Amino acid sequence: MFTGIVTDVGEVISVEPRGDLRRLRIACGYDAETIALGASIANAGVCLTVVAVAREGGRTVFDVDAAAETLAKTTVGTWAQATRVNLERALKIGDELGGHIVTGHIDGVARILSRDDFDGMARYWIETPPDLSRFVAQKGSVALDGVSLTVNEVDGDRFSVLLIPHTLAVTTFGARAAGDALNIEVDLMARYAARLSGK
Repeated sequence: MFTGIVTDVGEVISVEPRGDLRRLRIACGYDAETIALGASIANAGVCLTVVAVAREGGRTVFDVDAAAETLAKTTVGTWAQATRVNLERALKIGDELGGHIVTGHIDGVARILSRDDFDGMARYWIETPPDLSRFVAQKGSVALDGVSLTVNEVDGDRFSVLLIPHTLAVTTFGARAAGDALNIEVDLMARYAARLSGK
C-alpha cells in the first residue's frame, strides 16, 4: 500500500530480458540497509518486488522483475537505461497518509494531451482509456506515474490536473510533455463504488 507521495526519483541503469520477464536495475537515494529483499517499492506507480539490493559506485541499486502482464499493461515495457522513475516505499503502520490510498496496481496507460506552464506551475490535460473515464471525477483523486493528484476538470475521456512547483521539482513531471505516456491508477473508492452500484 502506498500514498502517492514520491520520496525519490530513481534511474534505470540496466534492463535484462529473461524470457517473459525483464530484470530491471534501478539506482536510488535510499539507504541500502533499509531495503529488505521482498520489499515492495512503487516504480512510476507500479508496485514491484525487490529481488536484490546493493551499493554500487557510491549509490544504492535494487533489482526488480517485471512479468509479462506488467510489461503489457504499464509503461514498464518501454523503460530503458537512463529512464527516470518516481519512487515510493511501502506505507508503514503509523506513517502519515499524505496523498490517498494507492495500491500500486496500475489500471492502464494514460497520455498527456497538453501542458500549460504558468507561475511556476503546470496544468496538464490527460487522456485516459475510455473504460477508466467513469472512475475519474472532478475533485477526486488519481495516481499518475505514482503521484497522487487531484482532478480539476473532467471532459469525457479527458481530465486536467495542476502541479505545484514542489511537485514538478521532486518528481519526473518537470520533464513531462504532450505525448508522454503515464501509468494511471484510479481511486480505489471510485472502483468499489462502481462495483457496488453495478456499473
